[in-house]
Amino acid sequence: MLRKNKSSENLDRFIPNRSAMDFDYARYMLTGASVKNESADPCSSKSSLYRKHLAEILNINRSRILAFKNKAPPSSKHTSNSSSSPIRHRKLIKQKRRIHKFPERILDAPDIIDDFYLDLLDWSSGDVIAIALKNDVYLWSAADGSTVELLSASDEIGPVTSVRWAPDGRHLAVGFTNSHVQIWDTSAMRKLRTLQGGHHLRVSSLDWNKDILTSAGMDGLIINNDVRVQSHIVSTYRGHNHEVCGLRWCPSGSQLASGGNDNLVHIWSLSSNQCLHRFEEHSAAVKALSWSPFQSGLLATGGGLGDERIRFWNTNTGACLNSIETGSQVCSLLWSSHERELLSAHGFSSNQLTLWRYPSMVKMVELEGHTSRVLSMAKSPDGYKVASIAGDETLRIWNAVFATPPKGKSVEERRREPFSNIPRIR
Repeated sequence: MLRKNKSSENLDRFIPNRSAMDFDYARYMLTGASVKNESADPCSSKSSLYRKHLAEILNINRSRILAFKNKAPPSSKHTSNSSSSPIRHRKLIKQKRRIHKFPERILDAPDIIDDFYLDLLDWSSGDVIAIALKNDVYLWSAADGSTVELLSASDEIGPVTSVRWAPDGRHLAVGFTNSHVQIWDTSAMRKLRTLQGGHHLRVSSLDWNKDILTSAGMDGLIINNDVRVQSHIVSTYRGHNHEVCGLRWCPSGSQLASGGNDNLVHIWSLSSNQCLHRFEEHSAAVKALSWSPFQSGLLATGGGLGDERIRFWNTNTGACLNSIETGSQVCSLLWSSHERELLSAHGFSSNQLTLWRYPSMVKMVELEGHTSRVLSMAKSPDGYKVASIAGDETLRIWNAVFATPPKGKSVEERRREPFSNIPRIR
């Protein structure tokens, strides 16, 4: 027979090593227990002394019978027993968010024009809501609930057909039926200038890109206006055959999305002033447009009555990523600034707001209460509240739709925090 190599290099630490076993001690432990259980004998004193002496020799304090010669190497990862505690385990589980299904406030909006193609609501970075009611524009402060009338137009230029706040939260652009666009300083409550000469029909959609105010309307034209100079028209986009009712710049300001009554969506490049993509998949007017705050080039669009679908586009490649049937007219879309969620506003038959989880598009909740189709939505500057207006002549404020506001801080305090204007996605 070959002699086994007893070198430690050939030993497996998971197999007991016979050379490390003490068979005398093992035999003593196996037989000693039975001796202890026997009844005491007066003549066994010598035996007791023998067992005591044997226990001292064999080191009775040892507890292992089989011993591994090579110990397992210490773990490189530190494991703490505290992680298994019930308290810590509960903290690791994300608490289920409670979404309020009823509006926080319901305000009267008399004489609002029930027109799908108009954009009559916006919420400023200064926490003030602008709403157009026929020929008038009102400002409602979300901080103290006060209301003030900004302007009242004559029938010659009105009604008001669109409103849009500048990024500074101070200046407001107002579009009119007579094709004019006015710029107002809401702090001084005075009109700064009137932009005219570009459009020939009503201006139904507006959006800002820094100092560039983009306007669009029933004439199908999209005009970029530099409000700093006297000759304000810097470029014009032509691609729609009917009224342009949706207009949104992407967060970076490099691309503009436009939707129209011709069922088309165009993506325009600011640098080249050219149309990058033309989407023809919708089968009804496209007013609802919203850019994702967490993924560059992700655009959500919604079709009107007869289409009733939400589509997602990669505007960098022109690919349609997904399409969801909603069952009703899509009037407005808003992305959450806190979660990967999308809010849609609808018309007949439920006139509801629906919150979707993206990208699974699982329906999370439906907010009901409007009795007529929802015309527009706007998001608060902190991203927690949503305002909606409808043909039922009500303005409703919904709290904690996208996320639960942190406790102990007001909207003004959160606005003063560093980088408060940058969307944060958990």
